[in-house]
Amino acid sequence: MLDAQNLMVFYENMLALNNVTVLCKRGQIVGVFGANSAGKSTMMYTLSGIILDMKKKEEMAGGERITLLGKVVYKGEDISRLKPSLRAKRGLILCPERRRIFIESTVMENLLIGGYLATPKQRKETIDYVFFVYPALRKLSKRIGGFLSGGEQQMLAIGRALMAQPELLLLDEPLMGLSPLIQKVLVTSTRDIRDQRGITILITEQYARPVLPIVDYAYILENGSSVLEGTGQELLSNPDVRSAYFGV
Repeated sequence: MLDAQNLMVFYENMLALNNVTVLCKRGQIVGVFGANSAGKSTMMYTLSGIILDMKKKEEMAGGERITLLGKVVYKGEDISRLKPSLRAKRGLILCPERRRIFIESTVMENLLIGGYLATPKQRKETIDYVFFVYPALRKLSKRIGGFLSGGEQQMLAIGRALMAQPELLLLDEPLMGLSPLIQKVLVTSTRDIRDQRGITILITEQYARPVLPIVDYAYILENGSSVLEGTGQELLSNPDVRSAYFGV
């Protein structure tokens, strides 16, 4: 479904991604793990096309120069130069790090905003599903987003992304700053979304241990480079990987 080949991103003279290749087959959950500044978010911006908007804004403002190399192929189409809005219309949806919900809007308003690409029938059906997979949100549908807990905001952020009718959902560090209990809820729901909705998922995280049981395949990034890849079991069996990335 997604074949990102030899991605390289420079911020001025800083190399943020160095020849990274990621393959995500339809129906898989693929993990990308690495420490802070490993290049995970830059990779997600590149796959979603947001990096193109960032590049344009920097050029207009006379800021740092962003250089992109490599190819992003999605459902057999080269979308490397396609605007992020057009990628979204094709079902490639990013749920960004740090939630970034509309804090002055209610839960329901956030969901409806996310459903701008959906038909009325799709919006209703997806709202019902969001409340099914995250039942806590049903009781909070009229609450202002800024008054939600961190975990509730993350559920809302994922729910809003689902409203856009993704075929490939990019989850950028959804577990950041959350308690182990909420992390478990989100990991379980991620697997359920794949199984119940047939949505392919690419997820990044700093710590792999909570996510590892649900991934079909995984990559490890270090300083912008892909240093290791394999199935979840293969990575977990590597003692160096267990120590450095899985906390075991």
